Amino acid sequence: MTEFWESAFKSNERMWGEQPTDNARNVLELLQKQHISSVLIPGFGYGRNAKVFYDKGFEVTGIEVSKTAIERARKHFGSDVTIHYGSVTEMPFDKTQYPSIYCYSLIHLLNKADRIKLIDDCYSQLKPNGIMIFVALSINDRRFGVGEELEKNTFHSPQGLNLYFYDEASIKEEFGPYNIVEANEINEPEAHPNERHWMIVCKK
Repeated sequence: MTEFWESAFKSNERMWGEQPTDNARNVLELLQKQHISSVLIPGFGYGRNAKVFYDKGFEVTGIEVSKTAIERARKHFGSDVTIHYGSVTEMPFDKTQYPSIYCYSLIHLLNKADRIKLIDDCYSQLKPNGIMIFVALSINDRRFGVGEELEKNTFHSPQGLNLYFYDEASIKEEFGPYNIVEANEINEPEAHPNERHWMIVCKK
């Protein structure tokens, strides 16, 4: 996985563009309503979603597996943002407890054992009453069923990634022990969608 993403970031400087996702903007509003101003972002990338929070004065911490992505992020954030280098499967990287954790389009890249570990690790790093938000592929996404099926709802994509697609049952199974307060399917982007995700919110 590390080699895949390092190669991807090296060959495509801005693979997702400069603009944050619509979901990141919505999550910012959600956190502001909760009077939260600090967030941990596993799967930081080069920081396009993080900038939404940073620009509003949030204390931002990231985890990123690609050194190239971290180097690019530094051009935007300098030393103001702590970015831990490594895979989310190696969490925790610090002993900090965070009021919020935002994990966008990452968990569906992991196998079941690593998904469950990530959810548990994130929950463990939440402060009491903290919230964690995961955005993960839905079985209603256009990529569902594309490529070789490795196991139920898991397909090896033409791009070389193993993608897991969530449904209501798997959300309940994997996130149920962590106090789900919201689980909704969302479009990304909202205006002209080409992706379908679940947004899952849990509160400690």
